[in-house]
Amino acid sequence: MQSSAIFPLFYLPPISYFSGLKEFEGNFLIEKEEHFPKQTYRNRATIYSPNGSLDLIIPVIRGANAHTSIKDVRISNDFNWQRLHWKSLESCYRKSAYFEYYEDELARFYHEKFEFLFDYNLELLQWLLKQMKKDVSLNFTTEYVKEIPDKLDFRTKLHFKKEQAVTDAKAYFQVFDDRHGFKSNLSIADLLFNQGPQSRSYI
Repeated sequence: MQSSAIFPLFYLPPISYFSGLKEFEGNFLIEKEEHFPKQTYRNRATIYSPNGSLDLIIPVIRGANAHTSIKDVRISNDFNWQRLHWKSLESCYRKSAYFEYYEDELARFYHEKFEFLFDYNLELLQWLLKQMKKDVSLNFTTEYVKEIPDKLDFRTKLHFKKEQAVTDAKAYFQVFDDRHGFKSNLSIADLLFNQGPQSRSYI
């Protein structure tokens, strides 16, 4: 019987992802054996721009489809998506309270080249957990198990096309909330840049 929750590996995950990790702290696995599903947070993050929500998408090499293992999906570096993402993060958060606090360390993820999406997301997640003072040992699935209890399966639960039921989504200051109001469940980057070390207590 499956007893551990299973989480996918996302790019700059939404806040609800970390709420889920906290709920199952010490008793979750990162999904390493699934096939790559398109149009998910696995290669997409949503941030707050002057015009509202903005999706940052990591391009993957054509051929990454439903039959490609997530750990084998290669990032496409045919154009400089890293520069585009970094410029977007800078323009959206340069005026936030804590962008400069994280800037130097985070910048390497937008200057170093990574071959595999899984490796990139994993290093980024480890960095994010470190910023939130989470000493978490990450363990991985060793086989794909399709049917597990819904309360333990976060592989399809967290999806940008679904309305997320975010419990206790208390408002915090956002750079552009005077234009578009508070937006909940954006990328963890939004919380970090606006709340800094207090992000841990928010979650």
